[in-house]
Amino acid sequence: MALDRLIEKIAQMQNPTVAGLDPKLDYVPEYIKRKCFEKYGETLKGAAKALLKFNKELIDALCDVVPAVKPQAAYYEMYGYDGMKTLYKTQEYARSKGMYVITDGKRNDIGTTMEAYANAHLGKVKVGSTEYEPFLGDALTVNGYLGSDGIKPLLNVCKENDKGIFVLAKTSNPSSGELQDKKIDGVPIYEIMGKMSEEWGKELMGVYGYSGAGIVAGATYPEQIKRLRELLPHTFFLIPGYGAQGASAADIAAAFDKNGLGGIVNSSRGIMCAYQKQRCDEREFAAAARQEAVRMREEIMNAVGTISL
Repeated sequence: MALDRLIEKIAQMQNPTVAGLDPKLDYVPEYIKRKCFEKYGETLKGAAKALLKFNKELIDALCDVVPAVKPQAAYYEMYGYDGMKTLYKTQEYARSKGMYVITDGKRNDIGTTMEAYANAHLGKVKVGSTEYEPFLGDALTVNGYLGSDGIKPLLNVCKENDKGIFVLAKTSNPSSGELQDKKIDGVPIYEIMGKMSEEWGKELMGVYGYSGAGIVAGATYPEQIKRLRELLPHTFFLIPGYGAQGASAADIAAAFDKNGLGGIVNSSRGIMCAYQKQRCDEREFAAAARQEAVRMREEIMNAVGTISL
């Protein structure tokens, strides 16, 4: 399964982290924006070209340190057609550099509509006699709160194309508990969703004990992460909330097993905007991102320990 490939890269690089590529124009150095606007005008296309230039330089700086990137689709959709082209080009470039690509789309629907989302982001589409891969993600974040009708259409696509999913379970945002912590027969909803994901994953089991149906479990809720790991021995965690949202390496330690496997920790603004936090020259943004990624790796590894397959 596709998460086996992610796990192998994590072990090879001794780094269970993913760089979120959620670029706002405010994050992009002025010299990049100026150059793109001079060529394309202050247009959606000019903005999208600036994001792509920013992303490519970040990928160049990170590809031998960080095993994966996670572009959030919303930051590309907001620039229309040109933004979606930049999403594709970002995925393509990351893949060419050997990075694993998690598309953060949080897609959610049922039946044939969910099949369409699955084919778009994880599968292939046939036009006449030719098959095309519309987008180039290796995994996709999905919302399971419509129930099995929203997840089962993904499972066959994942099997056929060696792809994976991460189902929202306990998210990192402050209001997540308004719904996810509510109890049904004494059991929190996030635990129920986690157990459902563990069950869905039985169709996508990998060679390292984890399935291709992971969950999203926020680092901002360490006790819930600990509980979910106890309940879900075969479920891999995508862990947002580290860094800019306030969580530390100690908060995520319980997500990992005795071999240092079990999760991948995301940082978006912390890496992308490191040059702003460090107050260095904007032309050094990629070097600053790499420095922050290395610092993050060391901090996480101190909490997780050596990773072995």
